[in-house]
Amino acid sequence: MNPDPLYYPYPSQRMSVYAKKGMVATSQPLAAQAGLDIIKKGGNAIDAAIATAACLTVLEPTSNGIGSDAYALVWVKGELHGLNSSGPAPNELSIKAVQALGHIEMPKFGLTPVTVPGAPAAWAALSAKFGRLPLTEVLAPAIDYAENGYPLSPVLGRYWKQALVNDMRELKGDVHQNYFETFAPGGRPPEIGEMWRSPGHAATLRSIAQTKSESFYRGQLADKIDEFSRQYGGFIRKEDLANFYPEWVKPISVNYRGYAVWEIPPNGQGLVALIALNILKGFDFVEKDSVESYHLQMEAMKLAFADGLKYITDSKHMKMPVEALLSEEYAAERRKLIGEKALMPKPGEPPKGGTVYLAAADGEGNMVSYIQSNYMGFGARIVVPGTGISLQNRGHNFSLDAQHENALAPGKRTFHTIIPGFLTKDGQAVGPFGVMGGFMQPQGHAQVIMNTIDFNLNPQAALDAPRWQWTDGKTIQVEPHFPTHIAQALMRRGHQVQRTVDSGGYGRGQIIWRDPVTGVLCGGTEARTDGHIASW
Repeated sequence: MNPDPLYYPYPSQRMSVYAKKGMVATSQPLAAQAGLDIIKKGGNAIDAAIATAACLTVLEPTSNGIGSDAYALVWVKGELHGLNSSGPAPNELSIKAVQALGHIEMPKFGLTPVTVPGAPAAWAALSAKFGRLPLTEVLAPAIDYAENGYPLSPVLGRYWKQALVNDMRELKGDVHQNYFETFAPGGRPPEIGEMWRSPGHAATLRSIAQTKSESFYRGQLADKIDEFSRQYGGFIRKEDLANFYPEWVKPISVNYRGYAVWEIPPNGQGLVALIALNILKGFDFVEKDSVESYHLQMEAMKLAFADGLKYITDSKHMKMPVEALLSEEYAAERRKLIGEKALMPKPGEPPKGGTVYLAAADGEGNMVSYIQSNYMGFGARIVVPGTGISLQNRGHNFSLDAQHENALAPGKRTFHTIIPGFLTKDGQAVGPFGVMGGFMQPQGHAQVIMNTIDFNLNPQAALDAPRWQWTDGKTIQVEPHFPTHIAQALMRRGHQVQRTVDSGGYGRGQIIWRDPVTGVLCGGTEARTDGHIASW
């Protein structure tokens, strides 16, 4: 892989960025710069990732918050480490309890779908294992932005207003009052360029920094979450928080044309991207913008999702081994199902046997692929009074069908959409990559990896290329600038192609590749958001 840095087959607002001493790429410029500042102060890529992640809870609350879950892939001293910091369902949350409230499926908003937040524990765990600077220094930029405020960036402001206007019209009840007071001060969402601050958020971040997240899980903040939950009939308790610890896990991978593509193992949906790539490596791709190339990618992704939605759940509850789903034999069987026409995806039977993403790298070779999310934008639309803690609604993905693989159960982690990615070759790091955005994420991962490896695009061009996403059945949505002649040809093959009016639903990604000889870093960021690469 030696892409031409000046070759851009698609319109772009940016070129790939090069640097040597450090690089942080994410969806918000101020957060990226904060991470780079930490490297300049003597921190490493891990410190930078934590600082950026904490800043994003303030600087992009439309996608994540202190109540988020998080995952990370960390490259240190020639080894890749995985961190799963997604929280389980509270011990009082069960199918019977939810049905007793009159629900036939898990609700989207309110306290019922709230699961244990994992992000603060992720920051502390990453800092303790790999960080160089104290957490109080690493979280200082986020505290400053929360305390003193910042002006809203354009894409952030757009999504903020869309969400709040809709929520203010549809959500009722005192349980949401603090959410509206926090994110619509004065009864309206802030405008683009207008200053917004959250003193409660600052105080919470300061407490997390000083106690290395203990106050959040076993201290005053845990008590406040418990008190609010009890007041409004929620299920999460301080005991649920006290019993949570993030889990260091062994990343999973497939070999794709000589490169190892790495993901976090289930409960995350990274497995879906690997299943699709495992199928696709059996085909030869000569030309990117051809109906055959797109057709094969779409069919493989549909098959991968059919398996993922059936089998992926908390790894302790999975009945189908990951090894079976990623076996060469199973990939070959699934590959045989792909023909000239669009198929209706069905899960196979293998042999038994609103999200923010950031990438960070330093001059020493340390690299981090990190992702955290509240889900569905602002999450559960719940803010614990006086804390700025916006809780996630990740429990919405649980099934209330007791026979389903991902059935709700106390203490169980649900099928999770957020996934960080990492690429290596011959035992050396190529670098972190990710595409945030719900069920678009594994589709974005596969498309970015193919753009890089099969079609030799540099990081920025790989991200700028028109995207598509499978939604259900034979339905494929494509971006406004997706080639019209290819969309028409796909329809003749039986795909139900829908062209959307904007690119908001196609994910927002970042990439940092590292030259193994010179150590030079090359980064790309998303033109679909306020993306930025801070470099040194």
